[in-house]
Amino acid sequence: MSKAMREAFGEALVRIGKTNDKLVVLDADVSGSTKTGLFGKEFPERFYNMGVAEANMAGTAAGIATCGYRPVISAFAIFLALKSTDQIRNVICYNNLPVIIAGGYAGLSDSFDGASHQALTDIAIMRAIPNMTVIVPADSSQVEEAVEEALKIDGPVYIRLCRNPSPDVEGKGPLKIGKADLLMEGVDVTIAACGVTVPLAVEAAKDLKKEGITADVINMATVKPLDREAVIKSIKKTGCLLSVEEHSVMGGLGSAISEAVTRECPVPMDYVGIEDTFTESGPYNLLMEKYGISVDAIKVKAKALASI
Repeated sequence: MSKAMREAFGEALVRIGKTNDKLVVLDADVSGSTKTGLFGKEFPERFYNMGVAEANMAGTAAGIATCGYRPVISAFAIFLALKSTDQIRNVICYNNLPVIIAGGYAGLSDSFDGASHQALTDIAIMRAIPNMTVIVPADSSQVEEAVEEALKIDGPVYIRLCRNPSPDVEGKGPLKIGKADLLMEGVDVTIAACGVTVPLAVEAAKDLKKEGITADVINMATVKPLDREAVIKSIKKTGCLLSVEEHSVMGGLGSAISEAVTRECPVPMDYVGIEDTFTESGPYNLLMEKYGISVDAIKVKAKALASI
């Protein structure tokens, strides 16, 4: 198991902060959870606890960005995507300001706080806003790369972070904005995944191979801009596609892919993700199973597509 994404995020901020004196971090009174407190301890003059006021934090960061600094705002993904949407849209994105928005505890990973805290629509919201780049790292090492890549962009970036440790993804290349990563090759089905579901997709593909079904497995770490070329190239070979994400099936990675596919190369598609429902509290892994995000769910849907 790798370290948790939030740990990698906090450590990356400290490391980058040592050489980039323009990096400023703002947190909404959850720095112990998001691990931005590590940066605050190292660089107290560049760290601001804004209290439980996410919208105000977003507006403040926009102002800081106009002064030549590179602010990072950090809080739980659900509150950044919902409580701060007005300021993110109208102040940060409308003005194309270089603010990094780090949404922690995304998906089901704030598992014991139930529907009020579980972020299952944040990708849909963030990718719909003009000028926004959306990154969904697959593991802790990609979190560090995501922060570094985001700092190269002269505009707003949303980075989605899971709370819990997840396996390192084998064979992945370096994260590059707008570029997908082909992890496994096959001819029967394309499996495109993002975030913590990527290792699940790899495991499912390995099981399917034993049954004579081979899959292209693509790590879509950048949901916006989407690597259309990589997806189209794969589905022209396999003839079908399964999207996998820890997010609602409405508006997330699957929707982004279908928008590209239906315009250029329509093929049979299916989706692994949260159906149109509010979720509940419970242990993280059990919730993932209950809401259909599992190796078995991927295998069942991939088999059905491959048999068409």
